[in-house]
Amino acid sequence: MRSFFAFTVFCCGLIAATHSVAAEPELDEHLKPFKQFVGKTWRGEFKGSTKDKPMFDVSRWEVALKGKAIRTKHSVNDGIYGGETIIMWSPEKKSLVGFYFTTAGFFTESTFEFRDDKMVSREIVRGNQQGVTEVEATSEITEGKLHVKSKYLKEGKWVDGHEITYTEAPEAKVMLD
Repeated sequence: MRSFFAFTVFCCGLIAATHSVAAEPELDEHLKPFKQFVGKTWRGEFKGSTKDKPMFDVSRWEVALKGKAIRTKHSVNDGIYGGETIIMWSPEKKSLVGFYFTTAGFFTESTFEFRDDKMVSREIVRGNQQGVTEVEATSEITEGKLHVKSKYLKEGKWVDGHEITYTEAPEAKVMLD
């Protein structure tokens, strides 16, 4: 009976240790600047959103591919538009790179860098029907809020893009399916 009890305790400890290791893989060294974003769901209102015409985005950031990537998913207004991004370190480019795929059928290739506690992404857009060929966005977390502001290169001219202020919203769901 005593050996059965010891075996049960041993198995429970092994299961607990295995579960905790599998639950949160260590981020690749190059991805550590994303740590403040990862493991969180964010909900934000677009600048210009109104009570009559609300515009909101839900974004989920996760560790992926055993810590070698970051995966983000987002959806606007419960799924009218959304997308998924995979971010990894590229040894060839010596840079953080990402690929963003959208429900609108276009995709982007991006690079990321961190400057003065801000994340700056630059995206080359492929297949956008509205004439947008590049996007540059700056993201920063201050006082627990994530602020994202972008601009678009459209028909050869840079124009203001979207601006969103997010707060953490663990109960919010990304709606892509």
